[in-house]
Amino acid sequence: MTLQHSIEEFAENVRQDVLALAESDEQDVMLSDLFAQTAFEMLSEAGHSDDPLACYHRARGMEVSGYGVDEDESRLDLFLCIHTNSSPPETVTRQQVDVAFRRLRSFLEWCLSGRYVELEESSPVFDMADHIHAFRASLTKVRLCVITDGRTTVERMPEDELLGDIAITSSLWDIVNLHRLSTSGREREALSVDLVERFGEALPCLEAGSTQEGYRAFLMLIPGEVLRSIYSDYGARLLETNVRSFLQARGKVNRGIRDTISHEPERFLAYNNGITLTAERVELSQTGKGTSITKLDGLQIVNGGQTTASLLATNRGRADLSQVHVAAKLIEIELGDVHDELVRNVSRYANSQNRVSDVDFSANDPFHIRIEEFSRTTWAPPVGGLQRQTKWFYERARGQYQDAKASQTTQSRRRAFALEHPTKQRFTKTDLAKFENTWDQLPHMVSRGAQKNFTDYMIRLGERGQTVVDRIHFERLVAKAILFLATERIVQRQNFGGYRANIVAYTLALLSNATSQRLNLDRIWKEQALTENLQEVIANLSHEVHRVITNPPTARNITEWCKSERCWEVVRDSASRAPVERLTDELLDATGTRREQRRSIEAIPTDDVENFKRVIGVNPEGWEMLATWGAETRAIDVSQRQLALRVGKALHRGNSISPGEAARAVEILERAAAVGFAVEAEGVEQPALVQGTEDKQDMGEDG
Repeated sequence: MTLQHSIEEFAENVRQDVLALAESDEQDVMLSDLFAQTAFEMLSEAGHSDDPLACYHRARGMEVSGYGVDEDESRLDLFLCIHTNSSPPETVTRQQVDVAFRRLRSFLEWCLSGRYVELEESSPVFDMADHIHAFRASLTKVRLCVITDGRTTVERMPEDELLGDIAITSSLWDIVNLHRLSTSGREREALSVDLVERFGEALPCLEAGSTQEGYRAFLMLIPGEVLRSIYSDYGARLLETNVRSFLQARGKVNRGIRDTISHEPERFLAYNNGITLTAERVELSQTGKGTSITKLDGLQIVNGGQTTASLLATNRGRADLSQVHVAAKLIEIELGDVHDELVRNVSRYANSQNRVSDVDFSANDPFHIRIEEFSRTTWAPPVGGLQRQTKWFYERARGQYQDAKASQTTQSRRRAFALEHPTKQRFTKTDLAKFENTWDQLPHMVSRGAQKNFTDYMIRLGERGQTVVDRIHFERLVAKAILFLATERIVQRQNFGGYRANIVAYTLALLSNATSQRLNLDRIWKEQALTENLQEVIANLSHEVHRVITNPPTARNITEWCKSERCWEVVRDSASRAPVERLTDELLDATGTRREQRRSIEAIPTDDVENFKRVIGVNPEGWEMLATWGAETRAIDVSQRQLALRVGKALHRGNSISPGEAARAVEILERAAAVGFAVEAEGVEQPALVQGTEDKQDMGEDG
C-alpha cells in the first residue's frame, strides 16, 4: 500500500468514526464537534495535550473548538478544527489556516481580558472562558492548535511571540500529521532534544560502560532550568512510561521537593535521589574536558516525574533554579526487538522503591489482553427479535478496529465484519475505565478527563492485586457500557444545554450508590438495553444531579467543581433517591443464595481493638445479608464473602475470630458502606468472640 493510499484510507476511517458517533448519539450534534472530539482523543492518547475538552464558540473575529489545561495550570492549549468531511481529503489553504490562528488568538485575548462576562453564566462557553481567566496569573505558555481532516501545504507556522509574560506558540495538525501520529507504532513521534542548539552547550557526562546487550549507560548532572524547560515543552509526552507522572503535584514528597527548591536550592542535589532517563539514541562530543551529550532522540523520563514536575510548578512562582542540579542516570536503548521490553523493565525497576504494579506501565498486561480475548469470542444476545448476534469489540490499542476491518479480503467480508462488530459497540481502554470508575462511584475522577481517569483506574486496579477476568466479568463490563451509553442519550434528550459528560457520570454514580450496586447487570446484558422504567429513573436522577452540580458553592467554576471529590459528596448527600424506589424489578434479590466464582483481592489487616467492637455491632443475619449482597453484585470478592459468612456463624455460635479476621471484616463493612450498602448495628454482646481477648470487650477507649 502506498503512503498516499494509506493516508486516504485513514482519512476515510476518521470520517466513518465521526459519522458513527453521530449515529450513536441520536441527537442533532454538529459533525465538526464530533470530529473535534475524535481528534482530541488522538492527541490526548499520544500525550500531546492533557485531556482536551470540546467546547465550541464563535463570535465576531474569534472561534474555538475546545481547550486543554496541564496539571499545574501553567500551559493552555486552544484548539480550532477545520472540518471538511471529505474523502479523499481536500486541500485546506494557507489563508484558512492563518485565519484560524488569528481567531484563536482573539479568543485568548477575550478570555484574559474578562470580556466574556457578557455571556450566560450557566453556559459551558462561559465556564471555559472563566476557567482560562481564573489561572491567567500562573499561565506561562499557550499553544494555539489548528486541526483539520484536510491536507495542507503550510510549512511555516506563525512566529512565536509574547503576550505579556505568556509565550504563545502555534501548531498545525492536518490529516497527514494525524495519520503519522496514529501509525507511528507507539502512537507518538519520538522526542528529540538538541541540547547545543536549545541551550547553547552540551551536557558533560560520564559513560558508565558499554555492553553488548543493546544499551549504554551514562551518569550526569542536569541543570534544573534545562530539565524544567524540556518538561515545559513536552509535558506528559516526556513521561509516558512513568505512571507516577500523573501524580505530579500531590503528596508530601512533592511539597518537600518544592520547599527545597524555594528555600535551599544549593542542597537540592544532596537531598534528591535523582531521575532515570531512557533514549533511543545519544549523540556525544569529545572535548578536552571529556565526554558531553549533544543530542537526545526518543527521550523519556522513566523515574523522577515528581521531581521534574515540581521544578516546573515551583518555577511558576519564578523561583531561581540556577543553583539546582539533578543527578541523572541515562540509558541508551537501541531500537529493536528488545527495546520495548528493556524500557518497560527499566521503568518498572526504577520505580520499585514504591509499590507499583506491572499493570501501571502498560496496557499490554494480562488484564487488558483477557478483556480483548473475551470481546473477540463472546456473542451478545440477539435483540429486537433478530436472530443475528453481534460482539462488543474492545480496542485495546488505537486502530485495532479499523485494522481488523481492513484485513478482511473482500468487500462482502468487510460488510459482514461491520454487522458482527457494529461501530457503536466498540470501546477503548479509556472507555473501560470510565464505565468502571463511574460504577465505583468516582464521578469526580471521571470528570477529570479520559487519560487521568484511566491512570487512576489502573493504579487502583494494581493496588487490588491480581484480577481474574472471566466471562461474567466481561458481560457485566459490557452491561456497564450499555448503561453508560444509554444514559448519555437520556441526558442529551433532557436539553440541559451543557455539562453532559459530568451529568452522566454523576447520575450513574448516584444510581450505583442509591441501589448499593444491586442493579441487575445480568439482565442488562441479556436484553442489551435498559427497561423503560430504568430509563425514566435515570432521567429523573439526572435532573437532581444537574441541579446540584450547576450550583457550586461560592460561584465556583462548574467544570472544576465537578472534578472535586467534595462535589460528589454534595451530590450523594443532597440529591433525592426517591426515583430509585421504583426499581424493585431491576434490582438483585438481597435474600437470594446465588454463588459465583470471583477474583481474589487480598485485604491488608490492621491491629486495632476497635475493629472487634464494630464486628460485634452487626448481628449474624446482617453478615449473611452482606455476603449475599456481595455475591449478587460482585462488589466484594469471593474470599471476602466467605469471611462475612464465617463471621456471621461465629457471632451466632459464640465462637472466636482472630484480630486479622476482624480487621478484614471491618474493611468489608467500609467497602459496602462506600457504595451505599449499610448493615444496621445491633450492639449485640458476644462473649468470647475474640481469640485471646476475652477481657478486651469491656475495655474503654484507653484499654
